[in-house]
Amino acid sequence: MSTTAKPSTAATFEADHPKKARIEIIPLIDVIFFLLATFVLFTLSLNKSGGIAVKLPAVETSEPRDSHGAVTVSITPEGTIAWDKEMMTLDDFILRLQAYKLVEPDPIILVNGDEGAMFSHMRYVIDEIRKAGIPKVHIETRIASSK
Repeated sequence: MSTTAKPSTAATFEADHPKKARIEIIPLIDVIFFLLATFVLFTLSLNKSGGIAVKLPAVETSEPRDSHGAVTVSITPEGTIAWDKEMMTLDDFILRLQAYKLVEPDPIILVNGDEGAMFSHMRYVIDEIRKAGIPKVHIETRIASSK
């Protein structure tokens, strides 16, 4: 009688077939949801204004605006005018207004003036917008923090 032990079937199976790597799907799903949530929160925190960065004047009363199809005209504290994000001279601004009125059937202008800008600059911009025949002019503001 021979006393040699036969290897177990489990040991033989492991030796003949190496273990295959497994991809765990649950941690992968967790990472994907984390990235999705981060992207959504980041997107919601973006400023939707089309103009250059200015410090808007604070008001206690304000109404939501519909910026769909609108152009933002920004006025810096130095009196520089920007059409959306493009800085321009006063002559270019007037030409751009006239061209915008021709191509847009229902033009809307959002005036995005810095709180440090002189009122005479704001008056000039609004006056030129009205001279171009654009009746829908909205002045952008921010809600003042309650004290």
